[in-house]
Amino acid sequence: MAGTSSLTPASRSQNGRFARSLLPGSWTIVVWAIALLVAAPVLVILAGIFTNSSATWNHLASTVLTTYLINSGLLLVGVGIGVLLVGVGTAWLITMCRFPGRGVFEWALLLPLAAPAYLLAYVYTEWLAFYGPVQTRLRGWFGWESVQDYWFPNVRSLEGAIVMLILTLYPYVYLLARTAFLAQSTCTLEASRNLGCSPWKSFFTVALPLARPSIIAGLSLALMETLNDFGTVQYFGVDTFTTGIYRTWFGMGERAVAVQLSAILLLFVLGLILLERWSRGRARFYQTSNTIHQLSRYHLTGVRAIGAFLACLLPILLGLLIPGGVLLQLALEPASTGSGSDDDFGSSDFGSGEGAAATSEFWNYAHHSFTLALLTAAIAVVLSILLAYGLRLVPKRATRLATQVSVMGYAVPGSVIAVGILVPLGGFDNAIDSWTRANFGFSTGLLLSGTISALVYAYLVRFLAVSFSTVDASLVSIKPSLDDAARSLGHSPVSTLLKVHAPLMWGGVVTAAMLVFVDVMKELPATLIVRPFNFDTLAVRVYNLASDERLQAAAAPALAIVLVGLVPVMLLSWQLGRSRQLK
Repeated sequence: MAGTSSLTPASRSQNGRFARSLLPGSWTIVVWAIALLVAAPVLVILAGIFTNSSATWNHLASTVLTTYLINSGLLLVGVGIGVLLVGVGTAWLITMCRFPGRGVFEWALLLPLAAPAYLLAYVYTEWLAFYGPVQTRLRGWFGWESVQDYWFPNVRSLEGAIVMLILTLYPYVYLLARTAFLAQSTCTLEASRNLGCSPWKSFFTVALPLARPSIIAGLSLALMETLNDFGTVQYFGVDTFTTGIYRTWFGMGERAVAVQLSAILLLFVLGLILLERWSRGRARFYQTSNTIHQLSRYHLTGVRAIGAFLACLLPILLGLLIPGGVLLQLALEPASTGSGSDDDFGSSDFGSGEGAAATSEFWNYAHHSFTLALLTAAIAVVLSILLAYGLRLVPKRATRLATQVSVMGYAVPGSVIAVGILVPLGGFDNAIDSWTRANFGFSTGLLLSGTISALVYAYLVRFLAVSFSTVDASLVSIKPSLDDAARSLGHSPVSTLLKVHAPLMWGGVVTAAMLVFVDVMKELPATLIVRPFNFDTLAVRVYNLASDERLQAAAAPALAIVLVGLVPVMLLSWQLGRSRQLK
């Protein structure tokens, strides 16, 4: 990250003079061009606030707008409390306590991050519904015959959506909280012990205040993903701004109102960003030494050890193992008789013509997903290298501002980005089409909107920050003396980048590409809105099949999304453990 850069102000200034002497202003222009390209959808949304759509807007305000506000707010509060309790609690147990299974939980607690919340929503609905195995088994055990004989919680509700999102988003808080706890000064915590503080008191008065900025940063990421969620809340019938934007755009055909709803959702996001910045700016807790000596952990035995074990096991069990097991079972089961659909590629009857067609369709959707993910990852890495290298060569305030603008798309929900992209692209296509009709008598159709190009653009706006942060962290770790040596041998900035920096930062580049690849594979809101006609991805196909209550058919693509998502999460877990061993 920028805070860990090994470039001193003097060396950055020297690099800046060198870049300007050879390529005056070119890197700054490149960086700002990327920044404006990424910021364009957000600017379109903000400009749409002033669009006159009073009639439809008044109708929404008098009917569903209050529901959108209340449900979105309750969702944020519920998920925020849940991810804090689970993420911070497990991070503290793993960092400060010894109990059976701790070594496995240390990395396994990150694994639920690989499963999108909407997949959990589909699985638990199938598992916990009236016809599902849980309630069926309970009725068999106790002799119940109908819902009038017993009460069972309704998973398809606001509360159910909160639980699904907590199970998949708590790793954001866990990762940053644990990193903060590991970095805390041992003598500070030892001093609290020597002063007679109990473990709970040391946690609340010393460890938690020191880790607060990191915890708030993780909470902000989790809440931004909550606002971005579409599949879970739509499937559970919870009206939020993301479902409202989709319904207004496609159901009512009111693009201007969809833009204004997107603007309100964007204000939620800006509030979360300001909360995170305020937390960092208000923090007044400092550390006075490093972590040379490892702090002795509390040794838990008996009931406490069992409690810690269960506290760490349940998030993994509920967030990955049970959903993964249910999906695997459904994928391996023969297709239900009587379905009669050659769309159900969950079938294991591959010998029949229907099974072969279903398998062919599965690979077709997988090909769409992989193509989009690979293309987006490649472009995102190239743009990230240009941004990071431009900042290295010209470390001026304008360049830093441009890079900050470039990465703000990750904080914007996919549905908002989709609307911000389709509005200008649709206007451009209509203008070109009208001009060719008037002058040449033929229609050009859709040139940009509703194409793969528009979809990749939406992905880039959303996930460029993921790639840039990783690439920049790799680049700033390269000593500036290598730049000096390359310059003394007559290499230009571009030549130095290709022959010196690229080989050294290759690991970071691959990691960045992998992270973007997986994020694109899981992305649902932007894909649903921007995708070309009859161009479904695995995520969209899972959503469509689950919406039709055909979870068995959706099991295979859903399992594929989870398995692909596990790769970078396991890599992240390995890097976290390795960095701790090197300290």
